[in-house]
Amino acid sequence: MKRLRLSQNNKVILGVCGGLGEYFNVDPVIVRVIFVLLAFMAGLGPIAYLIIAVVMSSNENR
Repeated sequence: MKRLRLSQNNKVILGVCGGLGEYFNVDPVIVRVIFVLLAFMAGLGPIAYLIIAVVMSSNENR
């Protein structure tokens, strides 16, 4: 069973984009580009990144 977790191998800041890329079997660079676009377009990138980081790290401990 696949679990959504922060990536330990493919991380730049906290491993959110690497973890999402590994979970959805997508290149993490694509996920990073999406976060950057969200940050420029709607200002949601950093907020979404932090929320996902908190949720993913709490899932890792279970």
